[in-house]
Amino acid sequence: MTLKSKVQQLIDQALEQYPSIFIIDFTISSDNKITVIIDGDEGVVLQDCINFSRAIEHNLDREEEDFSLEVASAGATSPIKLFRQYNKNIGRKLKVVTHEQEKYEATLDSIVDDKIVLKWKTREPKPVGKGKVTVEKEAVIPFENIKEANVIISF
Repeated sequence: MTLKSKVQQLIDQALEQYPSIFIIDFTISSDNKITVIIDGDEGVVLQDCINFSRAIEHNLDREEEDFSLEVASAGATSPIKLFRQYNKNIGRKLKVVTHEQEKYEATLDSIVDDKIVLKWKTREPKPVGKGKVTVEKEAVIPFENIKEANVIISF
């Protein structure tokens, strides 16, 4: 059994123990540096990283194969990669770029089937007369059309 398949098996076992956690990325470099990036339905705390690290490290034998291990959470500025990550970001402002190069900066309002619903307000000229009026806009974007999505951090 290869190191990658052993680690994948240990990750799968850890995921069974902690069902609210999911894997964003998992790599093993040529010098056996194991990197696991996790996220959770309610976010990730330090203890989640410790639990995953222990689940992997304590079940591998360094005598058999030398390795280093890093378990980290997806950072606040990391792009959203999995559809499951959108749930915890409902109500947050996102920057979304589609494959058609459409760009949105809007609030993630909801998730419907395999689509995200973005809402924002904009000022547009009045249909009649001078001046502008505030209009609420909405975009429904299928997940497969999203090229890149990031949470906009505001202070």
